[in-house]
Amino acid sequence: MNGDTISLITQIIWLIIFILLITGLNTKIQMRIWAMDIRNKLNLIKRIIDEDRVRVEKMISNLGYQTPSVLVGRVLDFFTIEPVSIEPIDIIKRLDHMIRTSEATVRRFVESSLPNTGKFERSLVETSIEVLAGLNLIYKVIRHYLLTGEKENNWVLLMQLELLMPTIMRYVETYHMALDPFMSGKPVGDSAGPLVVYNLLEKSKVVSKRVIEDTSVFETWLEDRRVFFVKAEGPGSNVGHPGAVIRKLVEELKGNVDLIVTIDAALKLEGEETGSIAEGVGAAIGDPGPEKIAIERAAAEYGIPLRALIVKMDYREALTVMKKEIFEASRKAVDYVLKLIKEETKPNATVIVAGIGNTIGVPM
Repeated sequence: MNGDTISLITQIIWLIIFILLITGLNTKIQMRIWAMDIRNKLNLIKRIIDEDRVRVEKMISNLGYQTPSVLVGRVLDFFTIEPVSIEPIDIIKRLDHMIRTSEATVRRFVESSLPNTGKFERSLVETSIEVLAGLNLIYKVIRHYLLTGEKENNWVLLMQLELLMPTIMRYVETYHMALDPFMSGKPVGDSAGPLVVYNLLEKSKVVSKRVIEDTSVFETWLEDRRVFFVKAEGPGSNVGHPGAVIRKLVEELKGNVDLIVTIDAALKLEGEETGSIAEGVGAAIGDPGPEKIAIERAAAEYGIPLRALIVKMDYREALTVMKKEIFEASRKAVDYVLKLIKEETKPNATVIVAGIGNTIGVPM
């Protein structure tokens, strides 16, 4: 190939590039490539949703409900509208009301459909449908932005969506994997807090137990201290209302509490080890706000020290079957709590210890 031929080919290539840039065809071609990749992943998500829906409907059918698709369909698109935030007065009370109303409504849907099923099984059905609803919402949002980007020839929107798809697919896979433990009642990573309390109860002398708002309260004696243990009532899929219960407990004791300790799972940073434990100050609870602020207000009103203990894990580990590292960390956390109680209080003191998180698979 002589120099003139090479020069001609080079000029043709530059001419093609120039035409593509001038006409915008390069952008349109790139948009089609992005849209094709997004659509392929969207179809994969749809197949996962269809597969998981069949599993959930089969589970409900096995519990005696003849038309499970009706129940699933009713809860799948159920939504909760957040309270007005532009006027912040009493927003926590309004948010708490919305959350509790939403929980109670979904629970009534399941109870009316499965009246002869036990509380444990119903809790698994509720959570399984909620997991399915989370997947369905992800699917609809991606589809919305894909169709909007194509409709408006918005290459920036499609590019952003394409760049986010690997992260979104990891969330989809996590929800898909989470369905198994929530359908079968196995402990998940988020059960670390309740598991710590369960292990502490085995070392304690239990005086009494009561259940308040799906939350178990145990009065015990441990290390010569009067210790109240708080956790969601198990072993069903339940997070309870630990914040409201702790505030009520503090008021019942007229503020005579020497220490409040909360234990919860927490998302780790990349590079941190799964199951590593850290302690600090504050309320370790990841709710939208009402439960956490209830603990903070009770502690601040009566000047009660508020200590926190967290077991670190990533998002997938929190929602899937509990890993060995998290199980072992929960056992180690027992020693941390005992150390905190001994260091921060004297004999005959009154302490509240709360295990925060979903207590699925953890009894009592």
